[in-house]
Amino acid sequence: MKGPLFYAKILLFGEYGIIKDSKGLAIPYNAYRGALKASENLSGTALESNLNLSRFYAYLLALKTDLVSFNLVAFKEDIQSGMYFDSSIPQGYGVGSSGALVAAIYDKYAADKITILENLTRDKLLNLKTVFGLMESFFHGKSSGLDPLNSYLSLPILINSKDSIEPAGIPSQKEGKGAVFLLDSEQIGETEPMVSLFMNKMKNEGFRKMISEEFSTTSDACIEDFLQGNVASLFGNVKALSKIVLANFKPMIPPAFHKVWENGISTNDYYLKLCGSGGGGYILGFTEDFAKAQKSLKQYKLELVYRF
Repeated sequence: MKGPLFYAKILLFGEYGIIKDSKGLAIPYNAYRGALKASENLSGTALESNLNLSRFYAYLLALKTDLVSFNLVAFKEDIQSGMYFDSSIPQGYGVGSSGALVAAIYDKYAADKITILENLTRDKLLNLKTVFGLMESFFHGKSSGLDPLNSYLSLPILINSKDSIEPAGIPSQKEGKGAVFLLDSEQIGETEPMVSLFMNKMKNEGFRKMISEEFSTTSDACIEDFLQGNVASLFGNVKALSKIVLANFKPMIPPAFHKVWENGISTNDYYLKLCGSGGGGYILGFTEDFAKAQKSLKQYKLELVYRF
């Protein structure tokens, strides 16, 4: 048994903002992927994954919803036969490891599933996103459903608001100097504590005002620039966003990277932003000159995502 591949995702813009109904832009990241496999002799991470699938099975068995039903008999039998999720997607890194797993389980066991070959109307996309949010809540406590949606469709997704999402056409990559890259913090980040921290901060009126007037507005402008291919304007807005995140989301940035973050803003060699919920994992970088950014960040591991 070997299932289809499901890819990692990168939320280019919109982290935390999408919880509060501002825009988001997510793209598939094909460097990492996962698939359902089976083995009679499980050990190590495969055994761990199999046990995790048993817990997920119990969660889906107790899930009360009219939106979706699953062939749980087959799911249980496959788990007992040694099924596991074989994945290269790093966990706790903000690139959708649980999202790819959720997409794989939906694809294999959902009854009357919405397929990627259908005409994906707004209602179908919202239905999928809601179902995926319910499923992925097993891993994070609360989920927007965006990661599994991105992995399932393997398309860039534009979130306009909670009730409006659409596949997005992003400009094709160029062989220019500019780039989007991942910086490895070499620390695991946990989504749930970071989201809880954010929700607590949202109780503060000043923080709420900053989110709606500064953070969301700047993030939305970045999305607009990226989709339109306005590279010059994009970097100005990404720099502004990087400053806002440093000033207001410090607990979500690993302490060892506060100075690295400031250095990018002051030298203009690169600009950093959160990749997912933060707290560790990957940090997302934008640069007008990737070679210069590599030189500035030579002691860190960088991965190229997109070229301008």
